[in-house]
Amino acid sequence: MPLRPATVLTAAFLGVLALVLTIGPAQPLQQAAAGPDTPPTRTVAERVSAVPLPTTAAPDERLPRGAVGVRVIAHRGASAYAPENTLAAADKARDLGIDWVENDVQRTRDGELVVMHDETLARTTDVERVFPDRAPWKVSDFTAEEIAQLDAGSWFSSEYAGEKVPTFSEFLARMTENGQKLLLELKKPELYPGIEREVLKELRDQGWLNYSKRRDLVVQSFNADSVRVVHQQAPRVKTGFLGTPPVSQLRDYARFADQINPRHTTVTREYVDAVHRLRGPQGQRLEVFTWTVDDAATARRLVDMGVDGIISNRPDVVRDAVGGRAGG
Repeated sequence: MPLRPATVLTAAFLGVLALVLTIGPAQPLQQAAAGPDTPPTRTVAERVSAVPLPTTAAPDERLPRGAVGVRVIAHRGASAYAPENTLAAADKARDLGIDWVENDVQRTRDGELVVMHDETLARTTDVERVFPDRAPWKVSDFTAEEIAQLDAGSWFSSEYAGEKVPTFSEFLARMTENGQKLLLELKKPELYPGIEREVLKELRDQGWLNYSKRRDLVVQSFNADSVRVVHQQAPRVKTGFLGTPPVSQLRDYARFADQINPRHTTVTREYVDAVHRLRGPQGQRLEVFTWTVDDAATARRLVDMGVDGIISNRPDVVRDAVGGRAGG
């Protein structure tokens, strides 16, 4: 008996339905016991797509300039509005709606990690008054207890009188409390042998190396050897090199750095393109975070060049100028 069209369609539909029911939804792959460094389970389809990536980024990944929105990072906190590298500066960035905060980490004489930019304490504290006979007032010449006695706010404004130099531990805790992300600079690591391991230990102790949290972290330095050590000791942590290596050397830096972060006066469109053509050690396209930009015109010019992030003392000015992402 000839089949009616409706019968054929019904049979086809039932066949497809049976196939869907047989296959069912994509099931997550079995994993070993999860730990803090274990990513979420992936579907079969996701695993198939996670193939090894080439060294060179595919052309279609080079998005139109400004298409996603540049990330805006508060330099030493919102340091145009509050004393740099203090908890108050981090809080000010939060109040401005800026999620990314840059800071600098050094080590005291007795081994405590503290947040301080300069090699000496003189510019941003009252150390010369409190310890007049201790010139040149290097961070490494003072204990954590001595540094805790200093006023790190009055030099900026009487409004911040009594603000303290935070320990790295205190700063991390405030980042977590504020829901902020951290661009951490190892400042002059050649003066502090082993500081990479100590910083990573503190990050691990406070949960910043867990899968969900390390996405909010970049560790950078002007010292390429130090960046390499961080990558070797924590290969899943994103790293950045501060400087402008020659294009001919970028592939070497891409072995251990996920970002190339140059001074804004050295950035060109061609240089950004050269960086973007490479993938870093984690298989992602290299990024460019540039510094330190406080005016709208320069920020717009850099976005047109294709940079991924702008570090600023006035992050609100930059964000408003370029429509950048305060987070992300």
